[in-house]
Amino acid sequence: MELLTGSGLALSAGLNAYVPMLVMGLLARFTTLVTLPPSWVWLTNDWVLIVLAVLLVIEVVADKVPAVDHVNDILQTLVRPTAGGIVFAAGSGAVTPATTDPGEFFTSAAMVPFVCGAILALLTHLGKAGVRAGVNLSTAGVGAPVASTVEDISAVALTALALVLPVLVLVFVAAAVVVVIQMRRKRLRRHRLVS
Repeated sequence: MELLTGSGLALSAGLNAYVPMLVMGLLARFTTLVTLPPSWVWLTNDWVLIVLAVLLVIEVVADKVPAVDHVNDILQTLVRPTAGGIVFAAGSGAVTPATTDPGEFFTSAAMVPFVCGAILALLTHLGKAGVRAGVNLSTAGVGAPVASTVEDISAVALTALALVLPVLVLVFVAAAVVVVIQMRRKRLRRHRLVS
């Protein structure tokens, strides 16, 4: 379960860096749903939560504007993997309803989970940026707000699943892969018809 929790949070960070960090910080601060390991308690600090909330608002707005979303994706190439590493390490080491003994999964140095999360978030980010470029090109930018909204909703849903029902992270990821494959097939068929 720890692997699924950390993976779901890291994949979510690849879509939107601030959603899983803010959700984890808020849940750890104001509920008993998440208990962060001592090295990650800083996520519950008032200033950290305020900064994350402000950055989330900026990200949500910037990601809806064609061309600005591309610049945002370039800037986020460092931010999202870093956030993915943080939430994977914090999430896989946190006590949540699905993770009651985080020590079972990672017995090595804290760098291992951070690197795992960073890699997952980077792969998700690169996939998102590639799909977004295709959406922007094929719709002349009109599809950017729609795609961005779907990504934001997906980040929130994936974060919630990772914390509460991490087994469903597999279902969510499988469904996303099927949707992307179907979209590519449709695009290839349309391209063949036009040619």
